[in-house]
Amino acid sequence: MASVLAQLDSSNICPSPEELVARARAMVPVLKERARACTAARNVPTETVAEFQEAGFFRVLQPKRWGGYEMGPNVYFDILRTLAEGCMSSAWIYGVIGCHPYELALFHDQAQHDVWSEDTSVLVSSTYQPVGKVERTEGGFLLSGRWGFSSGSSHCQWVLLGALVWPEGGPGSGPPDMRTFLLPRSDYQIIDGSWDTFGLQGTGSLDIVVERAFVPEYRTHRSEHGFLCKNPGQAENDGPLYSLPWAQIFTRGVSTAALGGTRAAIDAAMGIMKDRISTNTGKASKADPVLHAAIAKAHAQVQEMELVLKTTFDDVMALAA
Repeated sequence: MASVLAQLDSSNICPSPEELVARARAMVPVLKERARACTAARNVPTETVAEFQEAGFFRVLQPKRWGGYEMGPNVYFDILRTLAEGCMSSAWIYGVIGCHPYELALFHDQAQHDVWSEDTSVLVSSTYQPVGKVERTEGGFLLSGRWGFSSGSSHCQWVLLGALVWPEGGPGSGPPDMRTFLLPRSDYQIIDGSWDTFGLQGTGSLDIVVERAFVPEYRTHRSEHGFLCKNPGQAENDGPLYSLPWAQIFTRGVSTAALGGTRAAIDAAMGIMKDRISTNTGKASKADPVLHAAIAKAHAQVQEMELVLKTTFDDVMALAA
C-alpha cells in the first residue's frame, strides 16, 4: 500500500490538457519512424507504450483517487487524434486501452482495488464479443471461451471480456444480461490469431483463451448499468465524468483515431502534390485544380467532424456537471 500512496503523491502534479496534447504532438515524428517496424511486427513497440505511460496518457480518464487526471473526454480524444497522425496502430491501442480506466472506474470498488491497489499504472485490454461460456457458481461465475481481436493485449496485465449471462432457467427463459468480465493475466492465455487488417496490422490484436476461470460477481460490469449510468463504481467515483453513458466514450475511443489518420493522409497528399509531375499530362500536380478541390474537400470534412465531436462533448460534460 505504501508504494501505491507514493504513486498517488507523485501523480498529484497534473499536467494541463494543452501540455498533454503537446506531448502527443512531439511524439508524432518518432511514431512515423517506427510505423513500418510496428506493422512488420504486428504489434506496437514496447518503447512506444512505455512513452505513452511516461507522458501520462493512460491517466487521462483514470479517477483522481487512483492517481489519474480525471479529465474530460475531449482531452483523451485530442491526444488520440494527434497520435494517429504518426501511427494509426499506436493510436488505436491508446484509444482502446486508454478508455479502460474509465470503465474500470464504473466497476465495484473492490474490482478497482484488485487492479490498482499495487500499481496504479496497470494496463487493461479488452474484447467485448459476447462469445464466452458462463457457468454460475457460488460468489460469481466460471468463464470459458476464445475471444478475438484484443488490441494491445501483450502490453496489459488484465483483460475485459464480453459474455451473456442467462437467467437461472437458461436460454429461452428470459432476456440475457450482457456483461463484461474482468480477469487478471494469470487467468487467461494470449494466442496469436489471424489479425492482418489493412491499416491496423500493428495493433497486436491477439486472441484471448480462458478455461473455466472463476470471476467474482463484483468483477463483472452489466451493460445495462453502463447505458443507464447506474454503475456501482459511481458511489466512490462520483465526479461528473463518470456519470456519462460508458458506450459514448468507448465507441469514440475506436473511431476517433480515424480523424487523425485522415489528417495524416491529407498532409501526405499535400506533400506529394508539391513535387509530383503527372505521367499523363506532364503537368505539375500543384497546378491541378481538381486535386486541390479533392484535398480541400477532405480537409473541410475532417474539420467538421472534429468540431462536432468537440462541441458535443463540451455540451455533454456541461450537462453532467
